[in-house]
Amino acid sequence: MNDQYLTVTALTKYIKRKLSGDPHLKTVWLRAEISNFKHHSRGHMYLSLKDESARIQAVMFAGQNRSLKFVPENGMNVLVRGEVNVYEPMGQYQLYIKEMQPDGVGALYMAFEQLKEKLEKEGLFSAESKKPIPTYPNHIGVITSPTGAAVRDIITTINRRYPIVPITVLPVMVQGERTADSVSKAIHYANEKMDCDVLIVGRGGGSIEDLWGFNEERVARAISASRVPIISAVGHETDTTISDYVADVRAATPTGAAELAVPSIVELRDQAKNLRQRLKRAMSVQYSEEKQKLSRLQKSYAFKYPEQLMRQKEQDLDRTMEQMTKQIKLANRQAYDRWGYLNKRLSQQAPATKVKELRVKLTNETKQLSAQFNQIFMRKQDRFNSNIDKLSLLNPLEVMKRGYSIPFTREGEVLRSVNDVDTGNQLEVKLADGSLEVEVLDKKEEDHG
Repeated sequence: MNDQYLTVTALTKYIKRKLSGDPHLKTVWLRAEISNFKHHSRGHMYLSLKDESARIQAVMFAGQNRSLKFVPENGMNVLVRGEVNVYEPMGQYQLYIKEMQPDGVGALYMAFEQLKEKLEKEGLFSAESKKPIPTYPNHIGVITSPTGAAVRDIITTINRRYPIVPITVLPVMVQGERTADSVSKAIHYANEKMDCDVLIVGRGGGSIEDLWGFNEERVARAISASRVPIISAVGHETDTTISDYVADVRAATPTGAAELAVPSIVELRDQAKNLRQRLKRAMSVQYSEEKQKLSRLQKSYAFKYPEQLMRQKEQDLDRTMEQMTKQIKLANRQAYDRWGYLNKRLSQQAPATKVKELRVKLTNETKQLSAQFNQIFMRKQDRFNSNIDKLSLLNPLEVMKRGYSIPFTREGEVLRSVNDVDTGNQLEVKLADGSLEVEVLDKKEEDHG
């Protein structure tokens, strides 16, 4: 008889071959909502895709999800492309995702918003983290493409406004996948190897794809970690990148960045001219005031008659010395009187005298306490002896010594009446010097009324 039963493994492999051979399941496009999302430590993403009526398990391996520009989240609507197949150990069909993008929002825009929110929570955009731009820089570094219009605009503007400052251009990639690595390395190099006062990082305008390198997390963290102040000049006035938010200063254009980096030498010359004029006026006014002051001093009594003024001051000094001498003598006398008063009080309160008085007082109080104790002890002893005598009179043993005895039943109870015992009962009679075992032969009741 042929065995018609299959193993679970055989059935699962058969179903897997069927699904693998179906061309309609090789490439499947789905619009769905993400749920049960889990990003494994090895990089794989496990999730469920669902709509109003059904759901399917899905997986996107690290090799495919590494190129995602956004992070999938529960509740997000997405468009996916993948292949339907069977996961044999569980006997479960699932979708193996090859591509994924947000439904209704561009992937780059989604990635931009997610990274912006993340870095903002970490405080990379806060005003407290911004470094001031030096007013008069000694050396400017420019991180941009050496062939673009941006570098020409920056150099031309700096040379026009502040030609005395040296400029060093660090050439980098400003478009494509290598942009983030190139720009971040240039920022680290400028911090470690150069003595720049300020760095300008930027490029000309373009689409969000062209500017994407300046939206990478690596570039944002390099700007944040820089000890040299950074001016971001990416794109045109309407373009905004993550680098603009993290940088110490954001310029609308490369030309604007150059204007922010250096002062205008023309304006500095005008300021110097104005300061020179103000200084001349201030010196003229001060000269006139000092001249008038000198004239007043020359006409003064002290300047005309210095000897008389000196003699007058010497007399004032003599009077002051006499007053000081009197005050010193008075202070010494008061201090001496105070010392005598305190010495007298100290003698009256001498420790030896106090100790002697307290010793006599202690001796007297000790004698009084001893006498009181003896009196109390005698009274207590008399009372104790009296109580002992009273107890002796009530002690049954003392009564028994006078010829009396106490009968007990076999149960140990005291026999108080002839009615409590019957003829033939065994009794125990306690005497002063021992006890007797007796038997009741007869009992007789007497009336003592």
